[in-house]
Amino acid sequence: MPYGETWECEKCGRRWNTTQIPADVYWGIMREQRNYRLVVIGLAVGLAALFGLLALFVSEGLFLLFPVVLIGWFMWFMPWWRRKLRRRTRSLPSWKLTPE
Repeated sequence: MPYGETWECEKCGRRWNTTQIPADVYWGIMREQRNYRLVVIGLAVGLAALFGLLALFVSEGLFLLFPVVLIGWFMWFMPWWRRKLRRRTRSLPSWKLTPE
């Protein structure tokens, strides 16, 4: 549910308003989460560009090494990054919203 919307429970009929969460804190969390994703995307693009340039200017045989690097990326880096993101997400503040 997007921030600032009111949600009504179909079972009990209570209305919940997400604006009870401070806006600056909410948008700060959203910005931080977006930055985590952008860092990983930037690293992936940079790594692909590096291998592309090395293969183009040094040796085409480096294209064969790229799948090995991808395996390492998905087996070691991404699980580490996901654990780090989950730890950070769990440490975020929580709010006890009250129905309207």
